[in-house]
Amino acid sequence: MKKLLSIGRYLVIIGVIGALLGSLALFMYGGALTVKEIIETARTASISSKGAKGLMLSLIEISDIFLLGTVMYIISAGLYELFIDDDIELPAWLVIHTLDDLKNKLIGVIVVVMGVVFLGQVIAWHGEQEIIYYGAAIAFVIAALTWFTSTKKK
Repeated sequence: MKKLLSIGRYLVIIGVIGALLGSLALFMYGGALTVKEIIETARTASISSKGAKGLMLSLIEISDIFLLGTVMYIISAGLYELFIDDDIELPAWLVIHTLDDLKNKLIGVIVVVMGVVFLGQVIAWHGEQEIIYYGAAIAFVIAALTWFTSTKKK
């Protein structure tokens, strides 16, 4: 049974490959959208505050795709480090030794993603009051995640 459980850890490679492929797909898609947006902006050659607002909104939405790609990459690298081989060359900030390390890194990126999503809503905002509730909901989730990570450290 010990041998079976020891070998079973390599099943995680399915998740590692899946998350890595997801990350690659998101980065490629985000890159393609960036090129498309730049070409469209150059093609229309219209310079206005409305055009700038549209470009900003598009680029913020694209950055959200890149951030989600980063989340998938962190999951892939973290699972690999935890279950397969922790002797891979990664930046110091991405070194993961425990499941809590992985969760904390993911929570950090999730908070940034939520901030970017809210920024996109602010740029697209037309004066509706609902943005207050949307912002409060995001703030509540960020506060809960912050509390979760701070209590785990104690």
